[in-house]
Amino acid sequence: MADNDEQEKGTLNRRDLLQRGSLAALGLFAASAAGLHAEELQAPQVTPPPGKKPANGVPPAGQTPAAPPKPGTEGGNAKAPTKVNAAPIAVAVIGLGEQGRKHLAALNYVPGANVTYVCDTYEGIHKRALEAAPKAQAITDYRRALDDKNVQAIYVCTPTHQHKEIVLAALQAGKHVYCEAPLASSIEDARAMAKAAKAVEKKQIFHAGMQQRTNPQHNHVLGFIRTGALGKVANARSVWNKKDSWRRAAATSERENALNWRLKQATSGGLMNEIGLHQVDVTNWFMKATPLSVTGFGSIQQWRDGRDVFDTVQCLFEYPGQVYLTYSATLANSFDGAYELFQGSDSAIVLRDSRAWMFKESDAPALGWEVYASKEKVGDEVGIQLVADASKLLLAGLTPSQNRDTDATKGSLYFAGDHFLTAIREKKPSVSGADEGFQAVVCALKANDAAVSGGKVTFTKDMFDIG
Repeated sequence: MADNDEQEKGTLNRRDLLQRGSLAALGLFAASAAGLHAEELQAPQVTPPPGKKPANGVPPAGQTPAAPPKPGTEGGNAKAPTKVNAAPIAVAVIGLGEQGRKHLAALNYVPGANVTYVCDTYEGIHKRALEAAPKAQAITDYRRALDDKNVQAIYVCTPTHQHKEIVLAALQAGKHVYCEAPLASSIEDARAMAKAAKAVEKKQIFHAGMQQRTNPQHNHVLGFIRTGALGKVANARSVWNKKDSWRRAAATSERENALNWRLKQATSGGLMNEIGLHQVDVTNWFMKATPLSVTGFGSIQQWRDGRDVFDTVQCLFEYPGQVYLTYSATLANSFDGAYELFQGSDSAIVLRDSRAWMFKESDAPALGWEVYASKEKVGDEVGIQLVADASKLLLAGLTPSQNRDTDATKGSLYFAGDHFLTAIREKKPSVSGADEGFQAVVCALKANDAAVSGGKVTFTKDMFDIG
């Protein structure tokens, strides 16, 4: 956190900011967007020299692309939504809690999404769900949707510990399945689901709802990671802070007990599984690796209300090459928000919400595309704002930094839904399938085990084996 003198002067020193571990000051970028005009073209495609493979997906430092980036190319591997008049797909959404209703809202804008059923055993939530999907039929038994041969795809948005039964039944019924992440609250359940999904993968699409893998911003940044913009990867850090008890009130004790499943180890993997899983998965994805070990710590600092899951956790993941991810999350305080940071010998890249920035080191070699990138002064150094779809906006005569958030209907759940339905139509695997979903659960639940024991868990190959 900046001291009082720095705050009064309104300065932001990037090197101090990263060293101190606080990225809250980057909120200045969003707060004063009118004074900043930073956008860039897409990351170039770089092919490693013959015989030399990238380490962790990152080409050797100093490698320079032969040509500038081409407008319109994508930095990642998740297909951006392109269909406007897409063939309709009948969808049933099972589980109408907060996340289920968010999916319903997003599906209103996904091309070809035809929500046919909304399902929840608690009838009191049906009215709210039907407001988002007025043409759907409300049901309490999900098997009615599975029995309807017109329904092609099932969204499973129930509490995590209830996923397995529904997913297995849906796959058995021949449906395509979108399962919210985490897949399960136990590794055994997640493995059973992943194994069932792999058994039918030639004819059915299984999608694990790790939203970053289909998010254009994360895919955009992935392009820079893959082309070696970081140089030699040194360190990673992910943070998630939000003051929230996770406790939900209800009219009856039975309903309240059902709503508060996240507060019990018997039904929840706590912060690491429900939240940390997503950010750890980003590191797995960007590094093209799973961790070798995790050391964890946890405690209840704020919400001493009878729960037996931690409200504060810290974990240290070791990746190949002695690269470490430091992960921290708390429900006790909101300061610093949520972000992912990757540091290398040539630059640092920060992702926060729908924004990302690159900070180059003064001795970093030229990558070639910088001459096409708009730059901004950040404290005593120069940063580059990484804007997904910047090339398309430039071609439309728009300034990316001022027009990136104009379409509020296209959030992360929109892109995830569009990717899922497009995969069904094109009969192509999801970029967030059974393998990725299972690996993420293993990492998160073993991290939770480490935090509970206050010790270290070493990952073995068989832990990630679906069987």
